Amino acid sequence: MPSKPTIPLNKLAPEAALRRLELTIVRRLEGFLQGDHLGLLPGPGTDAHDARIYQPGEDDVRKIDWNVTARTTVPHVRDTIADRELEVWALLDVTPSMNWGTEGVTKRDLGIAAIATIGFLSQKQGDRFGGYIMRPDSMRRLPALSGRSALYGLLRKMLTEPFVPDHARGSFSLARGIEQLARTQRRRGLRVVVSDFLTPGDHELDPNVEPEWERSMRRLAVRNQVLAIEVVDKREIEFPDVGEMLIRDPETDFERYVNTGDDAARARMDAASAAQRERIRISLRRAGVGHIQLRTDRDWVQDIARFVLAYRRVASMLHAPPQGVAK
Repeated sequence: MPSKPTIPLNKLAPEAALRRLELTIVRRLEGFLQGDHLGLLPGPGTDAHDARIYQPGEDDVRKIDWNVTARTTVPHVRDTIADRELEVWALLDVTPSMNWGTEGVTKRDLGIAAIATIGFLSQKQGDRFGGYIMRPDSMRRLPALSGRSALYGLLRKMLTEPFVPDHARGSFSLARGIEQLARTQRRRGLRVVVSDFLTPGDHELDPNVEPEWERSMRRLAVRNQVLAIEVVDKREIEFPDVGEMLIRDPETDFERYVNTGDDAARARMDAASAAQRERIRISLRRAGVGHIQLRTDRDWVQDIARFVLAYRRVASMLHAPPQGVAK
């Protein structure tokens, strides 16, 4: 079990590499300041903008600009510049399987780095970022606050959260954690779920069989834009040739000696691991959420940036007006 974080706080997310990126929001938001993020419906603002001719039945008469109306003798309304507010909640899985890491970083710390990157990408004036830390026996809530200092404070609390020992028991599963997130945070916004999406005791490889967390994820995505960040270690999907090795499950009592020097045995293990990850990918796609897979042996900032750029193209198609209709 790790004794300290494997990534320092000041290296969680290189801000210089993220300044030209912005995570586009494609779902409807709720809040007092709902607008500048590209939601499906624009929100009201407080700053005055251009005046335009009043459209009966469409415009609110309370927005009539009487000064412009008096000068032109034609009723005009004053538009406002929509302010922006996005509420982001991140759920971090810190169960024992997340303590694993063979490339100098644990899956847990890689998940925190992903949360930091998403936080800097989505943070603008007025936005708030909060978090949940899911342990096997409890959920810790970190209140949503705005500002970069508040985001660093949240990341520091996640980094200093005590490590969960192997075989720790509790009633909290990923499905229950997602349900609690959906139940307690009713305002629409962005939800980030960081986990390896491995369920203790679930050995199913058939993608047509739903994992227990899929239905909860689907319900969460009904009202929110959801981003699922799957963190994996290289040696979970590519078994090394190191001879006979003891394989243990940190969340159950399963353990077995496997001869990794046997090419056929290693090929079967790699195939089973690939099928397991493919089932997770298909389940997240069925749930209608964004999916990023981060590996401990790759640059997570580059992987997230690639996803953001691809998602921007999806958002532009969703916001495009129907053919033959002008904006």
